[in-house]
Amino acid sequence: MKACPNCGEENSDRARFCQVCGSPLAEAPEPVREERKVVTVLFCDLVGFTASSDRADPEDIRARIRPYHAQLRTEIERYGGTVEKFIGDAVMAVFGAPVAHEDDPERAVRAGLRILEGISELNEADPVLGLQVRIGINTGEAVVTLGSRPEQGEGIVTGDVVNTASRLQAVAPAGEVAVGERTYRSTLDTFDYAPLEPVTVKGKAEPIPIWRAQAARSRFGTDLIRIHAAAMVGREAELTILRAAFDRAVRDRSVQLVTVVGEPGVGKSRIVAELFAHVDSTPESVRWRQGRCLPYGEGITFWALGEIVKAEAGILESDSPETAARKLDPVLPEGSEQEWLRQRLLPLIGLEASSGAEREELFTAWRRFLETLAEGRPSVFVFEDLHWGR
Repeated sequence: MKACPNCGEENSDRARFCQVCGSPLAEAPEPVREERKVVTVLFCDLVGFTASSDRADPEDIRARIRPYHAQLRTEIERYGGTVEKFIGDAVMAVFGAPVAHEDDPERAVRAGLRILEGISELNEADPVLGLQVRIGINTGEAVVTLGSRPEQGEGIVTGDVVNTASRLQAVAPAGEVAVGERTYRSTLDTFDYAPLEPVTVKGKAEPIPIWRAQAARSRFGTDLIRIHAAAMVGREAELTILRAAFDRAVRDRSVQLVTVVGEPGVGKSRIVAELFAHVDSTPESVRWRQGRCLPYGEGITFWALGEIVKAEAGILESDSPETAARKLDPVLPEGSEQEWLRQRLLPLIGLEASSGAEREELFTAWRRFLETLAEGRPSVFVFEDLHWGR
């Protein structure tokens, strides 16, 4: 029943106007929908900002903090995170809500490391800023409010994972990224970590272990080949097919295409790692190149192919455009089509070509590049998460 705000008369829930006085009745608020999810929370805070702003002019404070906020939002959203709130010079972001991904902890740590680089770039562009941050990242269960609007100040997640991430940020060394144990366990194969002294934080009975993220072991979108201690069980038939396809390609000098399809978690990446171990054990020199398609971002349709080209040329994320272009030249075939091929590979490594090309012409050039690699020696090209390359 709805009570009329004007006369107090009770009306049915379906009524829009009071049956006695005709006043409009307020609509019943929609029930809040919540669910439990595993999320990764990132907290970032400026070091010494409160003290330096104590007697500063408000407009100077705003001018200093605006580029900082913009930089953080850019880097967080670049890796699929959501900025839940800005609290002065502190920023809270969530990875895994409202949309969850299987690699949310990795995304959060990559975002944290990239934030440190972005802050350095801001300081280089404007030394007056003198910004320095510390970052805390934690993974755990939280209650997620579905349909929340963070852009309007509505919270997305609540739970101990949020409180702990905030505590980790508070004890993190200046200019560093500190992560909790669950984040560390989820990403220890992807990043280099250095252990820090366990810290005692408010609300925790025992000191909690933390680690400092140092650097990524591979570019984003490039999977590492992991060494598995346990034997693979239940995939002997599929592995036999993979090995046979590779052996046939080497023996007959022919192209073999194998598609590995399955639900998340069934072992697709593991069987690829087993194939790598088989390839690595052969006496013949074999080229192995691997790239992963990304589920979000701009210009990512051919990301996996771009990673393969970068790996072949030895191009690093830290390389300047000039260095990247220079490294590409040695892996191109000599002859009349070298420059033609070069211009069509430049977009794959993130550089602008001096001459445009039609879509079909690009495909022809990329295929020709892979064929040239395979002509020299047996080659395996692995495209992970191909369903995202659309």
